[in-house]
Amino acid sequence: MRTGIARRHRTPEANPVIDGLSSHALSEIYRLERTRNYLQPGDVRAAVHLWMDYVRRPERELWHDDEWGNVHWYCCGNPLEARALLDTVTQAMSPRTARELRQIISKFDDV
Repeated sequence: MRTGIARRHRTPEANPVIDGLSSHALSEIYRLERTRNYLQPGDVRAAVHLWMDYVRRPERELWHDDEWGNVHWYCCGNPLEARALLDTVTQAMSPRTARELRQIISKFDDV
């Protein structure tokens, strides 16, 4: 180990691993999360997982959320805001990597 070089330790929460994305796409997400003021490390991964978990819920729960809202979203994250964030991120990405992320998101949108 060289002295004088500060190493960044990445926590699992900041790890942008998303199943189905290439290493190129993951590195672009990693870069975006560190250069955009609306993103924090791990935000894109968290948004994908929040959206995935939301769309896999039973339909009756989705209906209740649509009608009355969900009081737990303030602490656990709003999946609709997460989906909007994913749209914003895909617009900031290069066309090739945005296409990769959109393919993953579209699988959940189809549910």
